[in-house]
Amino acid sequence: MSVNFSLEGKIAFVTGASYGIGFAIASGMAKAGAKIVFNDIKQELVDKGLAAYKEAGIDAHGYVCDVTNEEAVNATVEKITKEVGPIDILVNNAGIIKRIPMCEMAAAEFRQVIDVDLNAPFIVSKAVIPSMIERGHGKIINICSMMSELGRETVSAYAAAKGGLKMLTRNICSEYGKYNIQCNGIGPGYIETPQTAPLRERQPDGSRHPFDSFIVAKTPAERWLKPEELAGPAVFLASEASDAVNGHILYVDGGILAYIGKQPQ
Repeated sequence: MSVNFSLEGKIAFVTGASYGIGFAIASGMAKAGAKIVFNDIKQELVDKGLAAYKEAGIDAHGYVCDVTNEEAVNATVEKITKEVGPIDILVNNAGIIKRIPMCEMAAAEFRQVIDVDLNAPFIVSKAVIPSMIERGHGKIINICSMMSELGRETVSAYAAAKGGLKMLTRNICSEYGKYNIQCNGIGPGYIETPQTAPLRERQPDGSRHPFDSFIVAKTPAERWLKPEELAGPAVFLASEASDAVNGHILYVDGGILAYIGKQPQ
C-alpha cells in the first residue's frame, strides 16, 4: 500500500483564511493539489484574501459568511457545492480572542468568544458532514490551541472555547468515524505574525522583549514558529495518509507542552 499525501482533486474549505494561520494552511493545501475555498465576515477582507492568494499563484474562491450564523453557513456550503463542488476537507480556523481578566469580563464578551471559537466549528461541521457521509469520506481539522490544555491570565473565554473544541473534535470522531470521516485538531504554538512582531523586537539595549524571553524560555526549540510550519501537519491530516488518525490533537508548538521551562540562571 502506498502512502498518499496528495490532495489532488480535493476541495478544501478553510474558514477565516484571508490572512494569517488560515492563509498559510490553505496555501500548503493548494501546493498539495487541493482547490481552496475560504470565507471571511466582510467583502473587503475576502477581496484582500483573494488578492493574497492570486499573488501566491493560487486560484482560490472567496465567500462572505458569518460562521456563527447557521442559516448563512448552510446557504454558503450549498453555494460552494454548486459553484465549486462538494467539500472534502473542512478546516475550522476562524477565531477570536479577548484578553480581559475574568472578573472584568462581561458575560456578553465571554459568549462572543465561545460563539466564534466553539459554536461556529459545530455549525460549519454539521453543515458539511451529511455530504461527507453520502460520499463515504471526509476530513475535518479544528484549529485548537495550547489553551486547549493550559490556562493563562486574561483568556478564560478563549481557554474554555478551545478546551471545548478539543472535546468537540473527539466527539465528531466518535460519532462519524464509521463513515470514514476523520476529525482531528491542530494546536499551534506561538507563531510569528505581524500581530506578534512588536513582542519580538529587540529592546534599545539589545535585550529581548520580556514576552519574547518568556516564550523562548518555555519552548525547547528556543524560537517562535513560522505560519508555514503548520502547513505540513495540516496536509497530513487532510490526506489519505492520516486515514487511521482520528480524534487526535496534533500540537505544533516547538515542544512547549512537553517542557516545564528553562531554569533561571
